[in-house]
Amino acid sequence: MILQDVLYKVAIRSVKGNTHTAIKDLQIDSRKVSGGSCFIALKGSATDGHAFIEKAIQSGAAVIICETLPETLSDAVTYIQVDDSAATAGLMSHNFYGEPSAKMKLVGVTGTNGKTTIATLLFKLFSALKYKCGLISTVQNQIGNNIIPATHTTPDAISLNALMKQMVDDGCEYVFMEVSSHAIHQHRIAGLQFAGALFSNITHDHLDYHKTFDEYIRVKKSWFDDLSASAFAISNADDRRGAVMLQNTAAKKYFYSLKTIADFKGKILDNSLTGLHLLVNDVEVHFRLIGEFNAYNLLAVFGAAVCLGEDKSEVLQVLSSLDGAEGRFDYTISNSSRVIGIVDYAHTPDALLNVLATIKKLKQGNEQVITVVGCGGDRDKTKRPVMAEVACEYSDKVILTSDNPRSEDPLEILNDMQAGVNAAAKKKVLSIADRKEAIKTAVSLAQKEDILLIAGKGHEKYQDIKGVKYDFDDKQVLKEMFELLEK
Repeated sequence: MILQDVLYKVAIRSVKGNTHTAIKDLQIDSRKVSGGSCFIALKGSATDGHAFIEKAIQSGAAVIICETLPETLSDAVTYIQVDDSAATAGLMSHNFYGEPSAKMKLVGVTGTNGKTTIATLLFKLFSALKYKCGLISTVQNQIGNNIIPATHTTPDAISLNALMKQMVDDGCEYVFMEVSSHAIHQHRIAGLQFAGALFSNITHDHLDYHKTFDEYIRVKKSWFDDLSASAFAISNADDRRGAVMLQNTAAKKYFYSLKTIADFKGKILDNSLTGLHLLVNDVEVHFRLIGEFNAYNLLAVFGAAVCLGEDKSEVLQVLSSLDGAEGRFDYTISNSSRVIGIVDYAHTPDALLNVLATIKKLKQGNEQVITVVGCGGDRDKTKRPVMAEVACEYSDKVILTSDNPRSEDPLEILNDMQAGVNAAAKKKVLSIADRKEAIKTAVSLAQKEDILLIAGKGHEKYQDIKGVKYDFDDKQVLKEMFELLEK
């Protein structure tokens, strides 16, 4: 493509060279640059792409996009100076790949918890309604039946638009996408045209990145602020910040709720291991999903489908038959002892509280609740003691263990968690750094019909330890331990 066409809507400070230059591809990684590439120098938290401009030119870059021009300029290269390279990368990617989001109906989901379940349910719902759909989520990316492994909740701008171009080429009419706070802040979604946006909830998370809760809220809200008047925005009226999120949006506003008057109103009639029995806009429906948090997720999905013009009755009928996302309240039951094992991605205090509160409501007698939980390394340390505190408050026994320690010492993470264990709770808490051993111990402690919660990793199939990803699947390990228990 011609550079000038790819620069549409980009705020340019200066140009050195020829904007009619042809470019072969866009790159943000200098190692992937080759002859005819356009290299975009991004300022990241760990590295600054400006330091690799010379390397990109040596590898054949025809165009350099940067915030600060190099001291020495090459006559063979075109330099475009911009205020924000990250925002520019989003806009240029959207232009380069032919504005793919404008050729489909793109619906995004943001919030601390529920993003994956809502996006996945929307994908399953619209696929069942006979539409060709795309999914971009933490668990996986999907084009129709073709599954593409996910590496980030929201891919980088170039990968994201390339994926959407593939979806357009494959005939997708709808795309349902998780929108993380990191992606918003880093402008990975810049240039995308959203048909709709959903807000689930917001609680303390990612403060290692955003530094303050107010900043975390501001970033989430900025996405809604930028929506067009032709889009719709749906928010959780029962969340303290639900109304704030939509304060300044130009989009059409809608709310869902279990507790107050709303456009999409739900009431829980029954909540058990057989599923949820809900009243949705005065219609009784039985769903396969479990728990109050899933009642909210279902209302969000119902609302989005209605806003997209689908028939209410048909939507509820199809939704009633759907399962949720992998690793979200994903349960299995041992054969003889009838111990219930639940694997859930809950990795924030609020998500853990929601899952444990749901389990408490599902208890029918004196069953023990045994929780295995860890915290990730190189992430927000302030939530570690809170996670342990929540686990202790709602569980009869707690095993603190490793999650993804990454570069940190697992024992140091466990020490941080232990700070949330009060004197009265210490007698019911064990610390076992080896996650497999922790799950094995939990299973061995379980009596007939007890409930085990394995929290924190959910769908993940690995443990990240010192830069190496080792194979590890909570659900598979749990099943193996159940089989040993039966012998």
